[in-house]
Amino acid sequence: MRRPSVRRFRFVAQKRLANAFSSCSSRCTTTPLHIAIVGSGPAGFYTASRIVARLPSARIDMYEALPVPFGLVRHGVAPDHPEVKNCEKRFDEVASSPNFCFVGNVSVDRAAHLTKHCVVELDSLLRNYDSVLLAYGASQDRKLKIEGESSLSGVYSARQFVGWYNGLPDCVHLDPDLSRDEAVIIGQGNVALDVARMLLEHVDVLRRTDIAENALARLAQSRVRRVHVVGRRGPMQAAFTIKELRELMKLPGVGFHPVDPSLIPQLDNSGIARPLKRLMGVLLQGSPEAPSHAPKSWSLDSCLSPRRFLGRENSPATVWRTEFDKVKLADPFDPQSPVSATGECQTLQSGLVFRSVGYQSVPLPGLAGAGIGFDEKRGIVCNDGLGRVLDNGIRKQRVAGVYCAGWVKRGPTGVIASTMQDAFITADAMIQDWLHGARFLRTGQDTAARGWDAVKQEAGPMADFAVSWQQWRKIDEAERERGELVGKPRVKFTSIADMLSVVF
Repeated sequence: MRRPSVRRFRFVAQKRLANAFSSCSSRCTTTPLHIAIVGSGPAGFYTASRIVARLPSARIDMYEALPVPFGLVRHGVAPDHPEVKNCEKRFDEVASSPNFCFVGNVSVDRAAHLTKHCVVELDSLLRNYDSVLLAYGASQDRKLKIEGESSLSGVYSARQFVGWYNGLPDCVHLDPDLSRDEAVIIGQGNVALDVARMLLEHVDVLRRTDIAENALARLAQSRVRRVHVVGRRGPMQAAFTIKELRELMKLPGVGFHPVDPSLIPQLDNSGIARPLKRLMGVLLQGSPEAPSHAPKSWSLDSCLSPRRFLGRENSPATVWRTEFDKVKLADPFDPQSPVSATGECQTLQSGLVFRSVGYQSVPLPGLAGAGIGFDEKRGIVCNDGLGRVLDNGIRKQRVAGVYCAGWVKRGPTGVIASTMQDAFITADAMIQDWLHGARFLRTGQDTAARGWDAVKQEAGPMADFAVSWQQWRKIDEAERERGELVGKPRVKFTSIADMLSVVF
């Protein structure tokens, strides 16, 4: 039986919620709802924007572990994609609402081991708000779980590499060794192509972006000339989008090694979806420069499943080669085709390796104690698909007043636009529940939820180091001023201490 598409699911969900709204009494919209949002990335902000628009009386306190907002928009979007960050303007409009409070430099349930940092318990939020929205994203990455992955130097997480060149404080000390000629990226999604582009892009292009200064200096000295982007399946099954592929193809001085033509169908085949036809067309056209004449080159290596990483004889602690099992696609032209083993193997020289097989959310320590379910296998908070959180019992009952959005709700898939739609669905579910008189965290209590005012009292003196939206704007202004001195949009602070020195 054919599975319903994600687009179809969203259409049905939105229609159901729209019908629910039509039956609500408009007088309910004046009832104050006080919400805590955990996470200040796109999922959190888009949910907040929907709530502000449809329930103007609602009060929103947004908690962020860093002193700076925007999550992966700031620390995940490639620096040469400034247009993707335009959503920050919309987020700033949301944060300018008188009913919005940014609570930066405050971790929920996670010790930060910093001298000027506040940690609050999830239980404190559950006591002091009508509703809690979990939108804290995916802070870890999936592992290959193969020999040498953890023991050999030179094997890096693509997530950490992206954080490193984007100035994420947790990744500033990554210090990747870019002295090798060849690099292998395992995975064929957009993040993998971003990593490849950063390795192959001319450094003068990056100088004009907001790339972290320490990363820029290291990339300027990079000796990487050949990049393999390796996938377990073929081009028809790859997860990258046409925009990222075209950008790589058009890089000056970079050639593309042609893909195996047996893995690409005839483009006049009417059974192939139009987006896939366009994608395959770009692959077949290749790059303007031949790889044999270009100073740098890259390839999509297909049907290779990583088996182990191997060191060099005279340097056994450093990765030198990657061994793959060759696999065969049941149907190379089927986007969902399974693979089978061939019994053969292939080795690629790889003094530099990036693992790019997906991000992963992890549960907050307080989830289990609060009875909130977390699916360890899928890496998501258990929910009904519309953002209503379910408990950790066998019957999976709803947890009143608790919701989720973004990657922690549906898994680390999609782009910012799909996160926006997902966030709207969660926001609509929350609003519908509120207007229909569903149970929330403080149902039956006479006093209004005090929110951050109560939480900071419970947190003690360290709450004085919480960063407000006005203080974030001072950090933002300082970064832009630093950028003006060197002809960049901004020079990011990559140290939390440096960020806080602007406002404390």
